[in-house]
Amino acid sequence: MGEMRIVGIRVEPPQNQPVLLLREVAGSRYLPIWIGQSEAASIALEQRGVEPPRPLTHDLIVELVTSFGRTLVEVRIVDMQEGTFYAEMVFDGDVVVQARPSDAIAVAMRAKAPIVASDEVLDDAGLLIPEEDDSAAADEDDASSDDAVEAFREFLDQVSPEDFLGPESPQ
Repeated sequence: MGEMRIVGIRVEPPQNQPVLLLREVAGSRYLPIWIGQSEAASIALEQRGVEPPRPLTHDLIVELVTSFGRTLVEVRIVDMQEGTFYAEMVFDGDVVVQARPSDAIAVAMRAKAPIVASDEVLDDAGLLIPEEDDSAAADEDDASSDDAVEAFREFLDQVSPEDFLGPESPQ
């Protein structure tokens, strides 16, 4: 499994559906996942360090997990079928709960748990987005993140969710 980090979220017209972009920590592939508006808002708030006046659903989940004495060990993106991604939330004691990737990632961010993707998912849905400067790809500073987001925006101008359905899916 490859560890992933969140690069950004972008809302794409005409459906105005948010796309979450994950990037391999020790690689060059990106994983775009179309997500819902509320999950995108929750992830964006956490990314920006904004604390809402009342806990959001994902905050509540972290509080419940902590109150029950459990720890979220990691979130795994384990499968993709007909353009839909599937995730697992792995807790201590080898407890595994199925979840939508958007919810699992929003919780993982709050719990400071790593996000990983299976090799099969990365092989099937991972994308190489050309970097303008290879040295920037290896650099983890803010400028590199800005470059990755800009490359992602350019990529999104040419792609749609249907591009991820796979060869056996009806179009």
